[in-house]
Amino acid sequence: MTKFTFTEKKDTRSGFGAGLHELGKQNENVVALCADLTGSLKMDAFKKDFPERFFQIGIAEANMMGIAAGMTIGGKIPFTGTFANFSTGRVYDQIRQSIAYSNKNVKICASHAGVTLGEDGATHQILEDIGMMRMLPGMTVIVPCDYNQTKAATLALVKHVGPAYLRFGRPSWPIFTSDRPFTIGKADKMIEGKDVSIFACGHLVWHAIEAEEILSAQGINAEIINIHTIKPLDVPAILESVQKTKCAVTCEEHQINGGLGDSVAQVLSRFFPAPLEMVAVNDSFGESGSPTQLLKKYGLGPDNIVAAAKKAIQRRK
Repeated sequence: MTKFTFTEKKDTRSGFGAGLHELGKQNENVVALCADLTGSLKMDAFKKDFPERFFQIGIAEANMMGIAAGMTIGGKIPFTGTFANFSTGRVYDQIRQSIAYSNKNVKICASHAGVTLGEDGATHQILEDIGMMRMLPGMTVIVPCDYNQTKAATLALVKHVGPAYLRFGRPSWPIFTSDRPFTIGKADKMIEGKDVSIFACGHLVWHAIEAEEILSAQGINAEIINIHTIKPLDVPAILESVQKTKCAVTCEEHQINGGLGDSVAQVLSRFFPAPLEMVAVNDSFGESGSPTQLLKKYGLGPDNIVAAAKKAIQRRK
């Protein structure tokens, strides 16, 4: 059984910044647009080395999406950068009409997602964005789990043709995917197990790994699968796991409605009905506090995943 450890913590937004800078060196068609948050989105290096391909739009996110859509017509590959709240909720109409409807090759890169945005509070902690974006026809939705995977996802998006939403975060977080391959739409089975399937995305992949250690010490053999791509969903990987374990848990830093949990529930209801528990924010807005405090308050910690796993196993019986 694979055991995961980490020696360093780093914010996932820095993984995006590193990936974007590398893309700037590799592909002259890559352009970056920012809505007055260059430092927060870690786009400084790209701006410094490729100033002619960096566009500071200002606090005009809707305009940024329209400009990005237009740039694709000339063969450019635009990466937009702002907070997840402003990348989706504020500009949903522009994304739907100007990007998704016409299948424009825009990469919507969204930082400070979920409650781990922390002290900025409920108005900035968007918890509905995965649901909003996965409902758009043709939209790819990626939620990487650490710095390395966020960088890998950013690099992978340049070869993906079509609109995409990349969701990442603000806090320093364990880096634990150093040698693992990343493929859009292909789930990553991190720990093999037979008693319960635990599907997680984003920051909660690490909490799922921590939960697995607790469960293992109690004689429960959990399978941990990183569903970094919410859409297109790796349906075969989900079914293969649940057909073995006969029960499942989903874990996400998102509303219980509309995200990873609903995605997995749709798969199971259609192809293999099985007990499913969801670890997510339970139909609530967030509040101001540290990321650790908020993850605990809203039931997104390893102990919550352990409890959900035990409940799913009990329901199976």
